[in-house]
Amino acid sequence: MLRYSALAALPLLPFTAWAQPAPVITLPETVVQAQRAAAARQGILARFGAREVTIDRQTIEALPGGADQPLNQILLQTPGVVQDSFGDIHVRGEHRNLQYRLNGVALPEGLTGFGQVFDARSLRSVSVLTGALPAQFGFRTNAVIDLETRSGALDPGGSIGVYGGSRGTIQPHASWAGMAGDWEVFATGSALRSDQGIENPTSSWTAINGQTQQWRGLVQASRQLDETTRLSLIAGGSAGRFRLPVTRGLEPEFTAFGNSEFDSAALRARQWERNWYGVAALQKSWGDIDLQIAPFIRYSSISYVPDTIGETVFNGSAASVFRGSFATGVQGDAAWRVAADHTLRAGFQVTGERAEFRSATTVLPLDGNGDALDDPFTIGDRYGRTGWLYGVYLQDEWRIAERLTLNLGLRWDQMVQYVAAGQLSPRVNLVWRPTDDTTVHAGYARTFTPPQFELVQAGTLQRFLGTTGAPFSLESGAVRPERDHRFDIGISQRFGPHLTLGVDAYYKLVRDLLDYGQFGNALIFTPFNFRQGRVYGVEFSGSWRDDRWQLYGNLALSRSVGRDLRSGQFNIEPDELAYIASKYVRTDHDQLVTGSAGAVWNGWEGGRLSGSMLFGSGLRKGFAATEKVAAYATFNFGVAQEFTGPDGGRWTARVDLLNAFDTIYQLRDGTGIGVGASQHGLRRTVYAGLSRAF
Repeated sequence: MLRYSALAALPLLPFTAWAQPAPVITLPETVVQAQRAAAARQGILARFGAREVTIDRQTIEALPGGADQPLNQILLQTPGVVQDSFGDIHVRGEHRNLQYRLNGVALPEGLTGFGQVFDARSLRSVSVLTGALPAQFGFRTNAVIDLETRSGALDPGGSIGVYGGSRGTIQPHASWAGMAGDWEVFATGSALRSDQGIENPTSSWTAINGQTQQWRGLVQASRQLDETTRLSLIAGGSAGRFRLPVTRGLEPEFTAFGNSEFDSAALRARQWERNWYGVAALQKSWGDIDLQIAPFIRYSSISYVPDTIGETVFNGSAASVFRGSFATGVQGDAAWRVAADHTLRAGFQVTGERAEFRSATTVLPLDGNGDALDDPFTIGDRYGRTGWLYGVYLQDEWRIAERLTLNLGLRWDQMVQYVAAGQLSPRVNLVWRPTDDTTVHAGYARTFTPPQFELVQAGTLQRFLGTTGAPFSLESGAVRPERDHRFDIGISQRFGPHLTLGVDAYYKLVRDLLDYGQFGNALIFTPFNFRQGRVYGVEFSGSWRDDRWQLYGNLALSRSVGRDLRSGQFNIEPDELAYIASKYVRTDHDQLVTGSAGAVWNGWEGGRLSGSMLFGSGLRKGFAATEKVAAYATFNFGVAQEFTGPDGGRWTARVDLLNAFDTIYQLRDGTGIGVGASQHGLRRTVYAGLSRAF
């Protein structure tokens, strides 16, 4: 049994004359083992030189929306994270390139990304690591989203409740954590029904044909095999059915199936998304060595079913699309405390992925003058391919002095997919703490980022010539991996026990800059490369925390530019392609100014008030992304109260007001490089929830 002093966490307590013998708290052995395993896992994960922002469970539950919001909404409250449509986010001027780690294990990113796969309810904490990442982190290298799940030993108890409100939204949920024999178990699940699952293409309060049904779930179980060995199992998934919202009053451009008139409000396209994942992690300690081996598995798919007649009348083509991806692999990481001033870390990752694509595209033939004929026919396309990723690294955390640490690393990555390529990448990070309250970090990282294999498009363009589905050209270079030189420097300063301020600057020089665009009606993104790119910016942050108040604010300035498309050229109009070939243009996800802020006041027993805001200067639009949409700011407020119910149980009631001032703002206007549709932000929304803990 571990014996622990309740006052050990307060070493600066000034009232030494009043000191009493510290009460001794005896923790259950399962709690001790869980804490030891979590500490060992964090010791394996190197964070030196990276900027880390952590949001704990208490903060997640306190903010407007609480644990009922998807993960991407929480990430928007961290520095440098830009809001986009379809729940997409952009960190530090990049499209995707995010590595999600679940209890230290890197999961292959799915077709929809993990932002909408995870429920915040399943998390103990979420940390965002950015900057010049150490050699341990490969493949997805712009940011690491480190997710720590709740534990049956550390977070015992459960809850059941319901949350909902505006636009027919209802979200029941349940979770439980505890012991089942020798196993620590945590399980959570939620369902969602709403009249608006995808952003509204118009500024109206409710979208036409915007209904969605979704579910998310996760189960985590772990047990101690012996004093130094621990096994953890995680399985989860999500599924969603979406209707694609439409715009009223559009004019048909074609005649198809004998129809030259069609009410655009009657379009009924649908999309299904499915994600499943599983991890088995075995931790082992031998004295000064900690090791984790973790096989993993992930399946992801998207199915798009068009309104064939309607889409052909308006667009000249309608495509039924399926994309599926099955990935499996193994990751191994080890940390060896060689001496007091050296810790070696080494590891590997192997991932195999099978991607499949099927489409059936209805098109119209063109006559000799280029006019469409009302004689629709279908072009089928189908292919599958298997790809592999290999990575291995070695790094040394060298404590040069008490307040100075140097982290040196080397990493080799290899991809065998549509192209075969590899790279040896040096990494170096320096952390200096001139005082107890000041931390300075600087780093350089050479990085190698393969395109998302399951998103690479490999159809035969020639089959669409002479039809309304013909591409702008037949030029289609292979999608290549992105190769970067990253530089990062920052400082964090504490002012007393409550206030912390920070600033961080970064610069990235890129060859084969990866970007992703939506080409067509399906909400599926396709990767393409700019031959050259530059991404740079600066982030400012501040936070205050005491017994009653929690305050934070972030401001980020960012610029992302690229020149000369090297792949995916057939998706871009020729005049835009020529313009991009000769000069740097803003990427479609570039936003100059991004801000977020929040406050939580624990004003009375069991009650709290909270607020958050989000500011964006506007994403790009127009010819070659030379313009931007209007700036916007939205404000959210929430109130929550815990109370004892008539049954003697602990209940929580909450009310949240999102976009309180009903700001009408546009995320996308349907123009730009790889932008497929117009989307507006959520109008004023009221949600309420009631839950009972047990």
